[in-house]
Amino acid sequence: MQKTLTFSDHLRLIDERSTAFRAAVAAAPSLDVPVPSCPEWMLFDLVQHLGMGRRRTAAIVAAGPADAPPEKSAWDDGTGAPREREALLAWWTESVERLTNALREAGPDRGCWTFWGDSQSPENSGAWARRQLPEIAVHTYDAQLTVGAPEPLPVEVALDGFDDCQFTLCSTDVAWPHEPAVVDYYAAEGRSWRLRLSRDGARAARLGASAAGEDPNPDLADASARGTASDLVLFFYGRISLDSLKFEGDRRIFDQLAAWDPSA
Repeated sequence: MQKTLTFSDHLRLIDERSTAFRAAVAAAPSLDVPVPSCPEWMLFDLVQHLGMGRRRTAAIVAAGPADAPPEKSAWDDGTGAPREREALLAWWTESVERLTNALREAGPDRGCWTFWGDSQSPENSGAWARRQLPEIAVHTYDAQLTVGAPEPLPVEVALDGFDDCQFTLCSTDVAWPHEPAVVDYYAAEGRSWRLRLSRDGARAARLGASAAGEDPNPDLADASARGTASDLVLFFYGRISLDSLKFEGDRRIFDQLAAWDPSA
């Protein structure tokens, strides 16, 4: 049985992926090299984006239960990230420390504002900790790609991260605007998921599991994709194409999912 990651695991892996991100930035010939997977950014922009996001999350977690996120002044003093490399790396380290310190102080169960209120994930600090992993891991891949040394996401990060992507980012009560559909995803490491799309929204489930969240209905999917857990996450974030996976069924459904913005 695949291990379910704990709050402590998430904190450990945040530190691990953040260290890998720092190493990739430190190895770059310049902060002004373009990021191939984020064509609008130079490496400096990638670091600033990721660091500011961690500072914002730290402020959200520290604020506790709220109907809205904290004011920007709570996490951004307006100066931005420093341009000199060593200072930037120190700023990045401080950004991660703010995040992990806020999470440790809160513990896994503190209520927090989130942007996923209509999803299947809880609105608390533990869910924020989990949400950090694919964010930092994918941007670590971006940084590694920039220096010509991309590595797959670690298996435990990718499996947990894709699960989070389905239950937090995909699931919603907003009506699916197309024909109802069922989409299955299969990770080579042995886990699988089902996403049901209908007028009731999008609901995620784990396949072949005995825990809560299992979808016991054996009906056939309208589309499916198979690959390593790392590739599934990278596909979800638009870093690789559907052609990098083994897919079956109606390709249009994947295009519709990619274009769908339930918040619009």
